[in-house]
Amino acid sequence: MIAPDYFREQVTLTTPNLRLEPLGPQHFDGSWAALHDPETRRLTGTHATFTEEQVRSWLASRADAHDRADWAIIRLSDDAYVGEVVLSDLDPHTESMSFRISLGGASVFGKGYGSEATKAVVDYGLQVVGLHRISLEVVDYNTRAQRVYEKVGFHTEGLLREAWFWDGEWSDVVVMAVVAGH
Repeated sequence: MIAPDYFREQVTLTTPNLRLEPLGPQHFDGSWAALHDPETRRLTGTHATFTEEQVRSWLASRADAHDRADWAIIRLSDDAYVGEVVLSDLDPHTESMSFRISLGGASVFGKGYGSEATKAVVDYGLQVVGLHRISLEVVDYNTRAQRVYEKVGFHTEGLLREAWFWDGEWSDVVVMAVVAGH
């Protein structure tokens, strides 16, 4: 069993091009910009609009969320915020969590940042935290993300038919997971 407060001391992860550091108030500008990027909103299904105070409050609360890990994705070459990546919904008994990633707009798409951050977090979750299973949901038209997840070891488990509504159209949601040792 994994301790329910495992992420009390959240670590920073480093990859060849990125630093994944605990998400906090210092990431407001990047988070705010991502929340207003139309393509990022479409790919993450973000219908809600947030006030500046709501975003600042959310970022400030991350340090006290010990059952999850929220990382800002920072490009090493210039310390730019390129997105966020999250392990959430810890179930200590089944040693499982959910995965989510959001990149901050078209200027950072297609550069490998999503692949690099995803691999780092999945490896950390399975090899260091000791998770047995990490799952995610992705809209069917986000094939770029699906390819990244498959490269990292996720397998499609199912389809939630017409579970995503965006701009007046229904789309399916693909359920994927990676399991330790498989």
